[in-house]
Amino acid sequence: MIDVYYWPTPNGHKITMYLEEADVPYEIKSVAIGKGEQFEPEFLAISPNNRMPAIVDTEPTDGGEPISVFESGAILLYLAQKTGKFRPDDVRQRAEVLQWLMWQMGGLGPMAGQNHHFKTYAPEKIAYAVDRYVNETNRLYGVADKRLADRRFLTGENYSLADMASYPWVVPWERQGQNLDDFPHLKRWFEEIAERPATVRAYEWTAKVNPDGASPMDEEARKILFGQTASVVQ
Repeated sequence: MIDVYYWPTPNGHKITMYLEEADVPYEIKSVAIGKGEQFEPEFLAISPNNRMPAIVDTEPTDGGEPISVFESGAILLYLAQKTGKFRPDDVRQRAEVLQWLMWQMGGLGPMAGQNHHFKTYAPEKIAYAVDRYVNETNRLYGVADKRLADRRFLTGENYSLADMASYPWVVPWERQGQNLDDFPHLKRWFEEIAERPATVRAYEWTAKVNPDGASPMDEEARKILFGQTASVVQ
């Protein structure tokens, strides 16, 4: 059993997408980040960076004590090693998957995340910051679009954890100031993944965990999410 410490964000969706695709039993442990639950000592023991998602594998392959893993990319790699699914054995193809997973972790995720922050959540709109991250998101969409011009998925004809990592960061494309019609190959890829039954099941957790949906961010939630210093983890 995999315990998933989760909130319906792009990084959270990555993990439920993988688990649904790989048909691995899991249990959701809600972490309401707007209420500061990510700073609870019990969660910090699992995720010292006070970020979700994190997992606890209660039945690791070595038969030993439960293993906890934080950081979404590390979780995907751990699950792929555990299950042997969506991570190819061929050394060249595996290199492709690792490259595109790191592209998401180091590029698409952080840049789109800053896009969300300055475009949507920042209490004052700084034109330079908004333009910087909207434009960089646009560039990264362009990179993916070019990549997908002659292949079904990011790493070839087979769906992989690199696709699962990237898809949730394209879901909010309108909020990111993008137009998928400008990226026809990316749009085709996006629509195909959206229709996968495992994707549909993974995204059903959004309403289950957060039935009230998105609400205007008040000052307290903004402080919890964006105003913390080292004191919260010491």
